[in-house]
Amino acid sequence: MYKVTPEELKVLVAEMYECVKLRGHRYIYGIPRGGTQVALALYEYSKDQSHQLEIIGDLYFKNIEQVAVIDDLIDSGQTAKSFIDKRYCVYALYTKQHHSVGCKWHAMCRIDPGVWIQFPWETSTSEENLVTRMLEYIGEDPSREGLRETPKRVLKAWEHWFSGYKKNPADIMKVFYDDTSQEMVMLKDIQLYSTCEHHLAPFIGKAHIAYVPNGKILGASKLARLLDIYARRLQIQERIAQQVVDTLEEHLQPVGAACYIEAQHLCISSRGVEKQGSTFVTSALSGCFQNNPAARAEFFSMIK
Repeated sequence: MYKVTPEELKVLVAEMYECVKLRGHRYIYGIPRGGTQVALALYEYSKDQSHQLEIIGDLYFKNIEQVAVIDDLIDSGQTAKSFIDKRYCVYALYTKQHHSVGCKWHAMCRIDPGVWIQFPWETSTSEENLVTRMLEYIGEDPSREGLRETPKRVLKAWEHWFSGYKKNPADIMKVFYDDTSQEMVMLKDIQLYSTCEHHLAPFIGKAHIAYVPNGKILGASKLARLLDIYARRLQIQERIAQQVVDTLEEHLQPVGAACYIEAQHLCISSRGVEKQGSTFVTSALSGCFQNNPAARAEFFSMIK
């Protein structure tokens, strides 16, 4: 992360003022949210200069050449281009563009595309700033009323959706010793919520987990908790099933273990092929469920 100091900001604002003055602009409009802060700093700086600038709250001006559009950063260039297409001249403190988005934009400093910039007015956490930039990327205004608290809400939601990263499966695997249980143990229709690691899109469905004890058993709720630990991460469905079976093998050493998952993926239904209602099915089997046709048949008959 590159943190812009107040001293560096003053230097860049002074450079921007000279550019704006040279081209004869009288008014400045700051693109929310960072551009608004730069425009305010530019306005304050101009008070002590020969060419004072005025801030405007909208772009309804007959003489477009009088108005300079101000931003803190030209990242993808799409925001700048939207103003350039309307014949405005855009000024920014920094740019990540290696090629011009148009002949009417001017940046005081170029910075590497991989560098994250934090400005002095960004008092929220860097994580909140990340969400804010995402909102800006899709073309939203993060400063509007409905989105002001969205970065905090998103982070709180992510803490829950991806809580599996902070949990260790070994911590919930409380084993009971029992030599009397020799038949298949199954927990059916366990709700599953997870997120595809390829598109960050949800996939939702249900899982069936089974094992044949070999002197050790688990509480029924532990099977559901085990599923959640692996599902509440960036995942692919195949991996979840295998991770559940591997963990049961490690802690129970059962005669066999199985996990069957069926889910609907929003990355399939909402984008790409856009096939509604399709269900993705995966399974992982070990021991008798893999090697014994009768045990395998019993497992699949019970989940059907």
